Amino acid sequence: MDLRNLKYVLEVAKLHNITKAAEKLHLTQPTLSKMVKNLEDELGVTLFDRSGKYVKLTDSGMAAMEQIKLIIDAVNGLHITLDDISNLKTGTIKIGLPPVISSVFVPRVVTPFQKKYPNIAFELIEEGSKNIENMVLEGSIDLGAVLLPVREGSFGIEPFVRENLALVVHKSHPLSLKEEISLSDLRDEPLILFAKGFAMRQHIIDACYSAGFEANIAYESAQWDLLVELVSANLGIAFLPEPLCVKVMNPNVRIMPLRNPSIPWNVVLIWNKERYITKCMREFIRFLGEHSEVE
Repeated sequence: MDLRNLKYVLEVAKLHNITKAAEKLHLTQPTLSKMVKNLEDELGVTLFDRSGKYVKLTDSGMAAMEQIKLIIDAVNGLHITLDDISNLKTGTIKIGLPPVISSVFVPRVVTPFQKKYPNIAFELIEEGSKNIENMVLEGSIDLGAVLLPVREGSFGIEPFVRENLALVVHKSHPLSLKEEISLSDLRDEPLILFAKGFAMRQHIIDACYSAGFEANIAYESAQWDLLVELVSANLGIAFLPEPLCVKVMNPNVRIMPLRNPSIPWNVVLIWNKERYITKCMREFIRFLGEHSEVE
């Protein structure tokens, strides 16, 4: 069943005349008559009553024309939809973001991308980095913004931010008088860390262990602003990514650089290399590459 033939038959139904329809379609009358007969033979019904001066639709013909209209509309809709997707006029990206990363990633990348492509929708899922890796692999989300390291060979990777962790210290703490703080200075300090499930937490614990001591974890939270409030109450020292520190406005705390060693906070965008990458995903990955702070 050829779509073009369906359109030709529909024109006959509109004009009630095969000769006029043939003229409008730039066909010969015998050619169009043959197309109509072939469709009738294929469907096993008579579509037109040809007994009078003008052809009229039979009951079967009226039912068939309604379905033919639906078929033509559906095919046209398919072309429009595919054109919209191809030209980024529509689409959805499901992306996983740890809460800390989202506070940096969304304003720097998602918001400007949506200004450029307002019809691309985002579904944001907040999870820890390891959970996001699993979700990307299983295909329940399209992309993920996570901390390095990730499982090698499993993902496509586009770097986003290469920064370090900084310290949040109460303004009255002796360490706040130093120009920078060494990790070994924290040996006997109560530490305020992100909750279990955050990759950053494990990085800090591992760094303390490498420096020769076990992290003394006094408080935990999944909210970075609560970590700052705990420091403001002089309950310990917290770690925050450097890009997030600009959001800290509490006058009772000081942001201090951590050195010797520094603890990296390297964020990358990941996707499953074995799965299909949509046009809007490809464009978002390209867009992120243009806005990345990593050379």
